[in-house]
This record gives sequence, structure tokens and C-alpha cells, in this order.
Amino acid sequence: MTDLYQSQRAMRNKRQAAMQRGVIAVLDVGSSKIACLVLRFDGPDSFRDSDGIGSMAGQSSFRVIGAATTRSRGVRFGEIDAMHETERAIRTAVQAAQKMAGVRVDHVIACFAGAKPRSYGLAGSVDLHDGAVTDNCIARVLSSCDIPDYGENREILHAQPVNFAVDHRSGLGDPRGQAGNALSVDMHMLSVDRAPIENLLYCIKRCDLELAGIASSSYAAGISSLVEDEQELGAACIDLGGGSTGISIFIKKHMIYADTVRMGGDHVTSDISQGLQVPMPTAERIKTFYGGVQATGMDDRDMIDLSSDTGDWEHDRRTVSRAEVIGVMRPRMEEILEEVRVRLDAAGFEHLPSQRIVLTGGASQLPGLDGLASRILGQQVRLGRPLRVQGLPQSVTGPGFASAVGTCLFAAHPQDEWWDFDIPVEGYPARSLKRAVKWFKDNW
Repeated sequence: MTDLYQSQRAMRNKRQAAMQRGVIAVLDVGSSKIACLVLRFDGPDSFRDSDGIGSMAGQSSFRVIGAATTRSRGVRFGEIDAMHETERAIRTAVQAAQKMAGVRVDHVIACFAGAKPRSYGLAGSVDLHDGAVTDNCIARVLSSCDIPDYGENREILHAQPVNFAVDHRSGLGDPRGQAGNALSVDMHMLSVDRAPIENLLYCIKRCDLELAGIASSSYAAGISSLVEDEQELGAACIDLGGGSTGISIFIKKHMIYADTVRMGGDHVTSDISQGLQVPMPTAERIKTFYGGVQATGMDDRDMIDLSSDTGDWEHDRRTVSRAEVIGVMRPRMEEILEEVRVRLDAAGFEHLPSQRIVLTGGASQLPGLDGLASRILGQQVRLGRPLRVQGLPQSVTGPGFASAVGTCLFAAHPQDEWWDFDIPVEGYPARSLKRAVKWFKDNW
């Protein structure tokens, strides 16, 4: 067995054990903020008495009992840059969420952006000896997939069966119990750089927490922001974060492609800071209150005060028009969306039956961005907010928390992954055995 395979199975067992105990935490490690949500699993009946609402689709088994966010430190492009800073920020967020929840949390499920994700499509086929599909048949067909050479320093983060076919009946989500002679599968495999994952695992371990699962932010944002029809018919979720922009494409309720553009809202803030010669906190305030990407006739007359206290009288009493601010911000947003379009074209997005694009993430809240995106991406574009889950405080219901809410749904209803089945050892290609990660065995 590969060490990575074993570690993913161990995480799955830890998640199940934590859910049986009733409490688990979700950690979203982003470039601009670190969010922690504490979930309690005690069934839908206990909620109905407390808040008068029935269970909503997909999250009837849990409620959020604690939530906290803190400014992210030491994370760039969705990857840990300064270990001590990030450790302090994670501890701050987790302790505040625990205090609100009134319980101690030992296990966390983390999601992160970055690490240069790369998608692969795999296919496999086996004959059915018993005439009906069992768990063992699924394990055999998954192990028959030929793993591509995904690189020396990379690891598999997700390996999900997307589509099953029994004989000529394709499009099956779960073929167990179906009768037939042959079973085939299409899989989506997502590989990421090894070093950023190792850094994240090490940082979480230093915070005295146990990792019970790990997911890509692009995947989590797609789960929470796309409605059921969009996940079924085909849609792309663009998660515009602070340090990076995540892209995920879904069809038949499964992710079939994921990628990351290493630009985000922080780059827009940096452009404002350099273009207007103001400090970064002032630039962030200007972006938040006066930002946009579509200038109108009114914006030339809408003046923004740039008062500061540097001692230079002329520099300290400047004003700029809102049109100038938009002129600084728009080129960067166009650059990010152009890069997204290149990735979508490379993924063959135009061949999907429905081509809806959903913008989410903190940077998606810029006024006029949906109009600009529909012109550049050439598709139907809407702004997405995360699904409303029970107990979620109003302060964490915005688009910036799509990844955190998606990770809650991933924790409660994980889709089948490769390591959820007892795949025989002899089913592994030799090259993937050589690529085993010794690090996991040493640390977990």
C-alpha cells in the first residue's frame, strides 16, 4: 500500500470517529483570512425545536455552533510562507471558534488554495464474475485505471469516480447491485505539489490538532456556491480569493476539472497602493468602499479623500476621482478573468451542455464584476453565495466564506474517493509505489 493512500484512509477513519463523538472543526486557510467553523453532528430532529426550521438539502445532519475569522498571516498564493505566523493565526481562529462553541475541538478538516493543482481523467474496465456489481467490483475497476506519471514531487489530493457504466448503460452514479457483464469507470484525479501540503499538515500538527480530512478550496467553493441543477448540467465556479483565484468545473454533481490562477484581490489592492501612492491599509479601504470595474459619468465628480500624515503638505491633502480608482482596478481584474478564460478553454468547458459560470469569493463583490466577466468569458455569469447552513452566523454568510461552508458540506457528505474502497495491493502500478510519501508515515 502507498503511504499516501494509507494516510488518506486514516484521515477518513478519524473523520468518522470525530463525527460519532459529535464535534469537528473546519479550517479554511486562505491568503487574506483564516476561518474556523465548529460543527456539531446530532441529527436533524434536535434542530427543529431550537430554531423552527426544517432541515435543508444536503446539511440535515449538522449545525454550526462556533465561527471565527482572523486576518491571515504568513500565507501567499494560498500556500504557507511563514510557518510561525500562520500557526499563530490558526491558533487564534480555532480558539475563538472553540470559545463561541463552548467545546474543545481535536480534529479539523482543512481546505486550501494554491499548490498548483492539475487534473487528470482516468478510465478503467473489468469483467463482472458474479453478474452483479459489489464493493469488491468497484475496488477492482478503480485499481484497473492506469495512473499517469504525475511528477516526482506531487501528490494525489482527490481521486473520485465520476461516472460508472455497466455494459452499455452509462451515467450511473452508484452501480452497486446492478446486473451486467462488464463494469467501467471514468475517474477525476487531482494532483498537487507535495511541499505546500506537507507545510500545511505540519502547521496543523504544531497547533495540537489532528487532521481528519483535506480538500481543495476550488472544490469546496463549487460544492457550496453551485445550485443542484448547475452541478448536474455543467457549470464552472470561479473563487476569487485574496492571493489566488480557484477554478472548478462540475457536471453530474462531480468535479471534473480544477485549477488555480495565482492572482487575486490582494493584487488589486497592491495596484491601488502603487498607483495612488498610499499605504496598503488605505488601498484596501479604498477598494472596499469605492472600488468597481465599470466607470460612469458620475464617477468623474465623485472625489475620494486621500488625507495622510507624512509631513508633505501637498501629498497629504490629495483627492482622486472614483473614475481614477476604477482605471487602476479594471486592468488587473481583466487580466485575472482573461487567465481564467484560458484555463476554461483548455479544459473544454464549451463542450458542456450548460455553460453557467458562478463567481464567488471575497473579490467577487466588486460592483460591475459580473458584467465584465460575462463580456470576457462570453457565458452566462451570476454572483454566487454559499448555501445557507444551519446555525451559520450572519457575518460568515458572504461569498468570501464559500470555501469554508463547502468544506462543512464535504465533511458531512463526502463523495466516494479512491481510498474509500479496499483496493488490492497488486492493483497499484509499480511507479505509484515508488512515489510513496515517507513523510506521512513519519508524522502521522
